[in-house]
Amino acid sequence: MKYQVGDKVLILHSNEEADVVDIINDKMLLVDVQGVQFPVYMDQVDFPYFKRFTEKKIFPVKNEKQYVDDVRKEKPSQQNRSADGVWVTFLPVMDVDVSGDTVVQELKIHLVNHTSLQYNFIYALHFFGRPDFELKNTVHPFEDFYLHDIAFEDLNDSPSFEFEFHLAKPDKSKEDYFDTVVKLKPKQLFAKIKELQENNKATFSQLLFEKYPDKRPEETIELSDKLKSGAKFYNATEAKQHIELPQSVVDLHIEKLTDDWSRMSNYEILSLQLRTFEKYYQLAIVHHQSSLIVIHGIGEGKLRDEIHRILRSKTEVKDFVNQHHPKYGYGATEILF
Repeated sequence: MKYQVGDKVLILHSNEEADVVDIINDKMLLVDVQGVQFPVYMDQVDFPYFKRFTEKKIFPVKNEKQYVDDVRKEKPSQQNRSADGVWVTFLPVMDVDVSGDTVVQELKIHLVNHTSLQYNFIYALHFFGRPDFELKNTVHPFEDFYLHDIAFEDLNDSPSFEFEFHLAKPDKSKEDYFDTVVKLKPKQLFAKIKELQENNKATFSQLLFEKYPDKRPEETIELSDKLKSGAKFYNATEAKQHIELPQSVVDLHIEKLTDDWSRMSNYEILSLQLRTFEKYYQLAIVHHQSSLIVIHGIGEGKLRDEIHRILRSKTEVKDFVNQHHPKYGYGATEILF
């Protein structure tokens, strides 16, 4: 291999020096120029020694005076960064087959944080709805975080890239979490790769969110005109004073259930979440609810799978679905009674 990680190289088309940060394959490198990383083909770079040699003066002038105006100014340490959201980026790794055609071998996947905030995240890859890979970590402001590779042939297995974000520094004015899912369909993927080749680009990206969402205001129930006018009505609370009020939406995220969750084991956390689910499931039955939404998050899917297992044995359940919801993404299951 001509180049190694850590080598200095010269980008031929821009005449800039870069550091080699990764060897993608036998034809491509991942380089860094002043904090910006991007892939290049090996025939687009060279070692910078010849350039450095030709720029040097062969016969330097001795005792040359240097004036204040001649002092070289320092370059700014960082370029201006524009905050345009959090993205997932796909880098197709290409090669040439025996017939001379360019083929895609795999996709390198990165989480790109182009905001000034730091996030804790849970990333999960699913094939046909089944978990295959999971990662929990932190992405810093304006950081490019490498997630993993996915073989190109696996993209026929309906992959879904699921993300759940939490602010590293909690903010009461912001939502406790935000989740979203990216699905790549083969037809769309081929179109993206063709577009990259036509425009001589290396990556394509999908926006996960532009700005971390503000906390939604609590829903309020407006009194009807009759109630406002003082008309009599029955107090259902008094009639069912021994039964706790039901909820149409139950959030099972552990931080919603207890303030002391950091000291709990995974088993204790799951047990508390399932007890809470059973409680509000029974209340929904008692109060003759037509449906109940249970927010379980994405994570490893253990809580979701356990809830689905329980629901399959319940005779009161007409159906339950774990489809994409505009508020909760794929992190919630709706139960129909």
